[in-house]
Amino acid sequence: MRAIPNIISIFRICLVPIFIAAYFADARDIKIDAVFVYALATFSDFLDGYLARKFQASTNLGKLLDPLGDKLMTIAVMVCITIDGIIPLWAVLVAGVKEILMAIGGFVVHRVAHVEIPPSNLIGKTTTVVFFLVCVTLMLARNIPNIAATSMISAAILLMIIALASYVSTYVSVMRSRDRSG
Repeated sequence: MRAIPNIISIFRICLVPIFIAAYFADARDIKIDAVFVYALATFSDFLDGYLARKFQASTNLGKLLDPLGDKLMTIAVMVCITIDGIIPLWAVLVAGVKEILMAIGGFVVHRVAHVEIPPSNLIGKTTTVVFFLVCVTLMLARNIPNIAATSMISAAILLMIIALASYVSTYVSVMRSRDRSG
């Protein structure tokens, strides 16, 4: 049972090239196939986390695979809708920088401070849901004016930045409590 969440995370990583292929293979304006793959990946993200917690099947490999799958799919979705001219390039760059900072922060907390990476919080989970809804809307409702699409992705990115600030605060607290106890 311990391996099932990791298998689901690997499955999600494998969905990234499938999403990209589905996105660009669909000649229609509405990217239904890509939305289906993205929805499946998002569902698998919640499922692997649920199973890991429920059956206490959290592993170090899973702690690497789960966020890797999330980051790869997030960037793939954003790059695709940017290439399609739906959102501006700066949105991908900001999201990419946020993801890199999160990865560095997690690495520092785990490797340097020798403590467990704090789990995702309500802000992070809310951001994931909002980001999913915004991107699905942008893929399905292709007649949205550019200003509206930019506003929607800007709101999602603002939430990403708030989530980043929340995680940085948590990382700093973890590092400080470790310094006080060590």
